[in-house]
Amino acid sequence: MSLRAVLFDVDGTLADTESLGHRPAYNRAFRKLGLQMRWGPKLYRRLLKLPGGRERLKYYVQHYRPDLGAQQAEVDADIDAWVAKVHELKSKYFRRRMRHGKVPLRPGVARVMREARREGLKLAIVTNASLKTLRPVLRYCMGPELAAEVDVIASGEEVAHKKPAPDLYRLAMRRLDVKACDCVALEDSEMGMKAAVAAGVAAVVTVNSDTVEQDFERASLVMSSLGEPGAPARVLRGQLPGPQWVTIGALRGVLAQSKPRPARAA
Repeated sequence: MSLRAVLFDVDGTLADTESLGHRPAYNRAFRKLGLQMRWGPKLYRRLLKLPGGRERLKYYVQHYRPDLGAQQAEVDADIDAWVAKVHELKSKYFRRRMRHGKVPLRPGVARVMREARREGLKLAIVTNASLKTLRPVLRYCMGPELAAEVDVIASGEEVAHKKPAPDLYRLAMRRLDVKACDCVALEDSEMGMKAAVAAGVAAVVTVNSDTVEQDFERASLVMSSLGEPGAPARVLRGQLPGPQWVTIGALRGVLAQSKPRPARAA
């Protein structure tokens, strides 16, 4: 096994987009539509078990039965059209938050990407999000210079099954022309970890406030973040070769220590 590619999840991994971007944007969209409902952190963590924003909205309406007031007639007529409308409005407010610098990259992300490129490794983004949702992350959070270093993007609308299915990882690896044993995936959630492992890829997890209590037994390494020199991260599970921040050398060590996992369907 020789590390050739690092595969990055987006929401919660590149940046805390869920807590700092998406959830506030949903709540702003709800207020704009005159809805009394609000998604707090505890509820949102439960909704994050679903693979995408539209799925979360539809599930919430169908299972929590909120008071939708004047919006109820639209929902009754065509719930999917209503969900698409709300999601589009949410996306507008999400882009605004990104543009105003409300969602910075997580510690170590830019450093690891630059180290990877200096050492000739390939970079991919592997996300359940759509390309439309991803663009403000690339433009305002990563910035054009860092975003240009990414070789491949595999996004949710390109596959039949989103994470936790392995489809997105398989798509990214085909586009990169690499095998699972050549890659390490950086994820933040149990759902993402399951997708990587199902594709045979070793997973390094950097938890956040929404995912810290999830089950990461099948991850090769679990960290509080990627960390930075002078601001070390905490190892929550596994062993980190080298200093207390993730480097490309450390990812090579993780890959070398990982037991080969045959790819399987989720």
